[in-house]
Amino acid sequence: MSDPWRSAPGSGVRGATSSVPEEKAQKRMITPTPLLRRVDAGELSVAYYDLGDPADEAVVLLHGFPYDVHSYSEVAPLLIDAGFRVLVPYLRGHGPTRFLDARSSRTGQQAALGADVIAFLDALQLEQPVLAGYDWGGRAACVVAALHPGRISGLVSVNGYLIQEIAASQKPGRPDLEAGLWYFWYFATERGRRGLELNRREVADVIWRRNSPEWAFADEDLARAARAFENPDFVDVVIHSYRHRLGLAPGAPRYDDIERLLATTPVISVPTITLDGTADGNFPATDGTQHAHLFTGPREHRLVPGAGHHLPAEAPHAFAEAIFAVAEPPGDGAGTP
Repeated sequence: MSDPWRSAPGSGVRGATSSVPEEKAQKRMITPTPLLRRVDAGELSVAYYDLGDPADEAVVLLHGFPYDVHSYSEVAPLLIDAGFRVLVPYLRGHGPTRFLDARSSRTGQQAALGADVIAFLDALQLEQPVLAGYDWGGRAACVVAALHPGRISGLVSVNGYLIQEIAASQKPGRPDLEAGLWYFWYFATERGRRGLELNRREVADVIWRRNSPEWAFADEDLARAARAFENPDFVDVVIHSYRHRLGLAPGAPRYDDIERLLATTPVISVPTITLDGTADGNFPATDGTQHAHLFTGPREHRLVPGAGHHLPAEAPHAFAEAIFAVAEPPGDGAGTP
């Protein structure tokens, strides 16, 4: 795959795209093994996978809703084979991750997601890893990239700049796109809260099919992810996330200062690749120009043919190659592992 950053003198991008051999694309799942670890970080006891050589450059992969760490089952081996350490945490409210204090607000607001990532980096003493994510995970990565650019070396974000403008949340969108966000409005009601409580897997099934109409996932894929929704804080965190972004629920006071900063739509200056899947059923692919003014550092926008919203699972090679493009080249420093 060609890399316009690598070929453009003076572009300022540190990394170079590395092609991944097709024979390494065979499916290798992240499974519950002793590799699952735990660390106290901020408000949370975070459950995470730590894969590859601890001495290698780190990449932190952040999943979305309603998904889990298995979004990266095919991405992680590609990164490890190329010489990276890969860390994949369960987000708050998902899987074995737990709140340390029973009195903590079960908030799902964007400031909390970003603060969780910073706390995770601090707890593991990770120095300038690449952050990569989609959906909630992409939003958390964007928050860190905008507010703490010195903490990371690069960013990969699906659907561009994902920091929410809460003040603009009452502005309606196109009706056909609003229809696809049915769960936003559903979760705004107590009926929706109860529906999520009773039908966690079934709600996810509808969202997966709508968001990724060309993705032929198996029942076992959904079942595996749905185990992460059994977290006792899942419903509270999810409901708060969607109510907060619509201005229907207040944030936790401890995150007020961060939310004030995010309300200014801070720019992202770290080397970045943004990705859009051309088959995203809810978030139509764009040429990236609508967010261009929010990226002041080296940035490239890539379209991924046939991929939907769950892009790392649907197009793992494209996602991995985006990480290669923003990362410090492993091995001999010339883009060759």
